[in-house]
Amino acid sequence: MTDFVKLLTRKNSLRKQCNELSSADIEKAIADLTEILEEKQAQEEELIAVERERSEKIEAIKQSMLDAGIGLDDLMSMVEAPVKKKVAPKYQVTDENGDVYQWSGRGRTPAAFQAEFAKGKTKEDFLI
Repeated sequence: MTDFVKLLTRKNSLRKQCNELSSADIEKAIADLTEILEEKQAQEEELIAVERERSEKIEAIKQSMLDAGIGLDDLMSMVEAPVKKKVAPKYQVTDENGDVYQWSGRGRTPAAFQAEFAKGKTKEDFLI
């Protein structure tokens, strides 16, 4: 909570700060705060109305689905999950243990390749 908010929400602190203000200044502050309050309330009412409308639409869709004998599983079976295409390996290295490692050349460089690069070799030395 900021100091300003603490000041506004604590009556005694607010009273202390208002001692230095004239009645006109306090009335102006009250008018400004009232205007801000009304704007905030209007925004909140608008959000509630939008959410209510959204909920009503969802309920109408649910009822339509029930009337048509369609379940959520039926809808989900129609939706295809995006499939990531696997990139074919472009490089291959065999380590001293005889293990074969392949790499597409994309993403993080595998440790087996990094070890070979440290020996002075390049990616082109391992082209498949």
